[in-house]
Amino acid sequence: QILGKAYAVLSDAKQRAVYDERGTVDEEGEALRGERDWAEYWRLLFKKITVKDIEDFEKSYKGSEEELADIKAAYMDFGGDMGRIMESVLCANYTDEPRIRKIIEKAIESGEVPFYKAFVKESKQKMNARKRRVEKEAREAEKTKEQLGLGGGDDDLKALILSRNKDRKKEMDDFLAQLEAEYGNKAKKGRKKTAAKKGK
Repeated sequence: QILGKAYAVLSDAKQRAVYDERGTVDEEGEALRGERDWAEYWRLLFKKITVKDIEDFEKSYKGSEEELADIKAAYMDFGGDMGRIMESVLCANYTDEPRIRKIIEKAIESGEVPFYKAFVKESKQKMNARKRRVEKEAREAEKTKEQLGLGGGDDDLKALILSRNKDRKKEMDDFLAQLEAEYGNKAKKGRKKTAAKKGK
C-alpha cells in the first residue's frame, strides 16, 4: 500500500508537482483513492524469483568483486567479529569460512583493512562453537524439510518459508506471554500494595 501510494503520487503530474512544492500529498486525491490491486501490479513489474534464480545468483556472487567488497565492509563494520561477518555476508555458510578468512587475511597483509584483535586472536573454542551451531541449524532445517515432505521445488520453498514464519510467530507469542506473565503479575502486586497503603 505504501509503495502503491508513492507510485500513484510520482506517476501523477499534478500530485507530483504539489509534493515537489509543499512536501505533502492530497490524501483525498483521485490518484490515491484508486482501487488498484497493487500486489498484482508489482507482480507484473517484477518477475517471480525461483530456487534456480537464487542458486544462479549464488554462483555468480561467490568469488566476485561484489562479494570481496562485502566481506571487507563486514570485517570493518563488525570489528573483525567472524561470527557476525559470516552472518552478514550473502550466501555464506560455514564451509565458506576458510575461504573468507583467507580473503580477510590477504586484505590485512596488503593494508586494505586494519588489524583487529577479535579476528586475528579468535579462539578455537569460539570457532568450534560457531561451527557446531551452524551444523545444528543445518540438521534442523533438513529435519523440517523431511517432515514437510519438501523436495526442492518453488512450491516447496514457499511451504518452507510459511512454516518458518509460523515457527517465528509461535516463538514471538510465547515470548510475549512470558513477558506478560512476568511483568503483568508485578504490576498487579504493585497496585495491591498501593491500595493497601491508601487504606492505612
